[in-house]
Amino acid sequence: MTVDAIADEAGAFWSRVGRHLLGYGGDFVPFVPVRAEGSFLYDKAGRRVLDFTSGQMSAILGHSHPDIVATVREAVGRLDHLFSSMLSAPVVDLAEALAGLVPDLPRVMLLSTGGEANEAAIRLAKLVTGRWEIVGFAQSWHGMTGGAAAATYKAGRRGIGPLAPGNFAIPAPNAYCPRFAGVSWQQELDDAFDQLDRQCTGNLAAFIAEPILSSGGVIDLPLGYLAALAAHCRARGMLLILDEAQTGVGRTGLMFAFERDGVVPDILTLSKTLGAGLPLSAVMTGDAIADEAKAREFLFYTTHVNDPLPAAVGLKVLEVVQRDGLAARAGVMGARLTAGLRGLQQRYACVGDVRGRGLLLGLEFSASGGRDAAAVSDAVTDLALELGLSANIVRAGASGGVMRIAPPLTVSEAEVDLGVALLGEAIGKVVAAD
Repeated sequence: MTVDAIADEAGAFWSRVGRHLLGYGGDFVPFVPVRAEGSFLYDKAGRRVLDFTSGQMSAILGHSHPDIVATVREAVGRLDHLFSSMLSAPVVDLAEALAGLVPDLPRVMLLSTGGEANEAAIRLAKLVTGRWEIVGFAQSWHGMTGGAAAATYKAGRRGIGPLAPGNFAIPAPNAYCPRFAGVSWQQELDDAFDQLDRQCTGNLAAFIAEPILSSGGVIDLPLGYLAALAAHCRARGMLLILDEAQTGVGRTGLMFAFERDGVVPDILTLSKTLGAGLPLSAVMTGDAIADEAKAREFLFYTTHVNDPLPAAVGLKVLEVVQRDGLAARAGVMGARLTAGLRGLQQRYACVGDVRGRGLLLGLEFSASGGRDAAAVSDAVTDLALELGLSANIVRAGASGGVMRIAPPLTVSEAEVDLGVALLGEAIGKVVAAD
């Protein structure tokens, strides 16, 4: 096709978008992939973009990984979808594999999305404890449905009427921008629970948390925080739910982020990374909670609970991550990426902080040239895409000045270096324009 023909086709495409698609948060980016392979996306004209968001923070094996392609092709021709009370070998195999990774949480339910898994986890906690109050972080993102949305505070709380009652938020500790100078995270956490005790009705059921608040600004909870949080929960008869949608399955350098802290939650939810880009999530818990839930007739019956096709994919994802040592690789490549980003921090005053773990990193911008941090981040994000780098995703809500960077665990050294170079070029051009 000629350049003019491609332009005409692109114009027609976006005209159809305007006529037929419902917006759901932010603007669509002006790049339309037609295929993807490894760490790169390609449009119809052959232009390639380095994907430093792993799709929606999910494609930890890169795009079109041959093992996943083969698994999907084989599995869909054998078992795709079943009646929800009908089990299959892939489902039990994946549940067993997950239980082997977290022996304290041997009981598993497979669902489709992170929001759905968190919905089930919150419902489970309420039923088992007989209570109904849920606590989360003020920078959290746990999903867009019912209970998950009520526990989400980063964005999405305006214009939709009242959310579920009995939800409370406390601030997550932020070493770069502390709420109160000179106040330790321990004191801040203790004070927050003191306030919770004053506000709640004595029906605290659970605390839901991400070990690293990704959408909330890549806030890595300091070592010791999860243990202290778990202690506060135990003292009040609450359950601790950990949402490892973005931190699970190797991304932080360990199979699960909570392993660094030696704290096993009462309920663990996985999604995004578990399916490596395909719709798969899991709720994991212990025998005591599972047995109590059964006694109390726990109900979370959905169309795609324990479907065999995504289960087969999830089983292959775990196999590849373990076989290829990708959790350890995430630590090594994350260190290389962090060093590159810290180099940009030294070169450009508008880069205020670099933080995160493994291959889940945050680059926090500061105000520059009359633009606030969010505007600087947006400008860098837009220019980086023009240059061939997709870095940063959902910009809605607070923490708009933080760029989230999460390449696939399969990213190469050359691709890490290319991403840093493209990002540096984008920052340089934005700064020069101020």
